[in-house]
Amino acid sequence: MSDDATDTPDAETLADRVREGDLRFHELEAHADLDTAAEARRLLVEAQSGADLDAVGHYTFPDEDVVDSAIENFVGTTQIPLGVVGPVSVDGGAVSGEQYLPLATTEGALLASVNRGCSVLDRSGGAEARVTKSGMTRAPVFRVGGVAEAEALVGWVRDNEDALAEAAESTTSHGELLDVTPYVVGDSVFLRFRYDTKDAMGMNMATIATSEACDLIEAETDASLVAVSGNLCTDKKPAGINATEGRGRSVTADVTIPREVVEERLHTTPEAIAEINTRKNLVGSAKAASLGFNAHVANVVAAMFLACGQDAAQVVEGANAITTASVRDGDLYCSVSLASLEVGTVGGGTKLPTQSEALDVLGVRGGGDPAGSNADALAELIAVGALAGELNLLAALGSRHLSSAHAEHGR
Repeated sequence: MSDDATDTPDAETLADRVREGDLRFHELEAHADLDTAAEARRLLVEAQSGADLDAVGHYTFPDEDVVDSAIENFVGTTQIPLGVVGPVSVDGGAVSGEQYLPLATTEGALLASVNRGCSVLDRSGGAEARVTKSGMTRAPVFRVGGVAEAEALVGWVRDNEDALAEAAESTTSHGELLDVTPYVVGDSVFLRFRYDTKDAMGMNMATIATSEACDLIEAETDASLVAVSGNLCTDKKPAGINATEGRGRSVTADVTIPREVVEERLHTTPEAIAEINTRKNLVGSAKAASLGFNAHVANVVAAMFLACGQDAAQVVEGANAITTASVRDGDLYCSVSLASLEVGTVGGGTKLPTQSEALDVLGVRGGGDPAGSNADALAELIAVGALAGELNLLAALGSRHLSSAHAEHGR
């Protein structure tokens, strides 16, 4: 909203008012349209830093609703090259058929690598994928007087899950409390709430719902809430609990590749790929105490997250994956299991215009029918992309073509 609909200040005037202390940097949208406010900020940043923000200032959006929900102190956009791989045949629990997969990245050779993996999947009849567990978590931490009070709190929670569900679900028309798991550490009690958030990634939904449930716990017990997030959730950090219990979607994709396809298209053998996977992805990762027992799953997760408007920081959990490979009757069986893939097809960055188009490519934009099916489908498609990437990289190592491929694609 501007000061005067017939006399909207220009960007230079707004910038001068910030310099003079008349306006704050974050208040400009209240005094001019969005584009003018962004231009004023660019002028201020250019003057302070000496940078030229001409490219940043060229964009096809925003509208005010998107910027209000996606970013503050808006100055423009950062563009990332977008490509597609495939089409690849997918037989999933929520999606099936031929699919192009959109990936946004600046890493040369990545799409070429994943695309070759997709062609191998297609030559093998396609990949299967299934979401095996779903639930977004938030884990508040409470202070209690000691172990006796901790036991009392745990007992109260177990006896009152219906009341907790009623309180939590009063904050949302979509979320559903699935369970609450207690963990006691001395005089700290962590309660890991897990929600079905349907097609939303659901982190904000889970936080708001859990906060309401915490109010009930404080009113009915002697426990005191210390923080609505006690890091046992665990969000945006490597965590063993996510690797074992899952967070968001736990999803697996697999394929059996005939020996002749491995030899003709990947220029190696099933035995070589299986051995590399065991020694590199399993033994090597174990020796490194890694939580990710895979070659480069994070590459595909990150590229599809950026393309499809997901929370990029949650690539940390998305890399929580195990790749397996074995020889079956002379053919190659390969799978990728992602334990904690946090995705959604509504809300957040999914509303941005280019990200919405990428979701349209996948056929999963917006809420699914039934609710949750679009987010399930997105998880399955990311898993298939990760499987394609794993296959190609393992094969490149087996055929010793990895360095030449990087050189060819300029990385």
